[in-house]
Amino acid sequence: MDPNAKILVVDDEERIRRLIRMYLEREEFEVEEAEDGNEALEKALNNDYDAILLDIMMPEMDGIEVCEELRKEKATPVIMLTAKGEESNRVQGFEVGADDYIVKPFSPREVVLRVKAILRRVTSSSYNKENTAAKNMLVYPHITIDHDAYRVTADGVEVNLTPKEYELLCFLAKSPDKVFNREHLLKEVWQYEFFGDLRTVDTHVKRLREKLNNVSNEAAKMIVTVWGVGYKFEVDED
Repeated sequence: MDPNAKILVVDDEERIRRLIRMYLEREEFEVEEAEDGNEALEKALNNDYDAILLDIMMPEMDGIEVCEELRKEKATPVIMLTAKGEESNRVQGFEVGADDYIVKPFSPREVVLRVKAILRRVTSSSYNKENTAAKNMLVYPHITIDHDAYRVTADGVEVNLTPKEYELLCFLAKSPDKVFNREHLLKEVWQYEFFGDLRTVDTHVKRLREKLNNVSNEAAKMIVTVWGVGYKFEVDED
């Protein structure tokens, strides 16, 4: 994990931004701020951040809209900040590509731990690229997942995935041809239960297929819908 990772903190309350900033800077993160959605989106598109802490409820453009627009261009990890009881908004956040969420009121130390966790998943080994003989790989006819480098290639071309898209692909690929229902995928990949709201899984599968298809149609076809049940990672033995 990069000790000088660059974090964008987005909230319309200056008090919250300053509090988060103080705790992140204690850990030697580089922190920038945005006070509304429009400013956040402009900064996120024009700069390369290692993670974005994004409040959902903001005037002008809310966090859901920001994340949705951002995902059209970038896979920057996004942690949503939500008020207690806004479960429907959290579900929306996951649907548009958020990777995690934190409920207000929160402990600043929890924020630091969540940021560190998501950065570990994304960048822990990307700074050790001399270890190219990756020991931790999944290799299939059209898709290769290199866990050590946190990299997915489809027919030799790298595919830019968000952390949750990567985790979903890895989970399915670790058990080829095994069918998983949506409830199981929610529990294992997102580690949250939405009491039957399964759109999050469908949206991420759709986005994952689209990204793979942009590179390799054969790779995209490996993510198979089993109608009435769920999804599987299908490996053609031919």
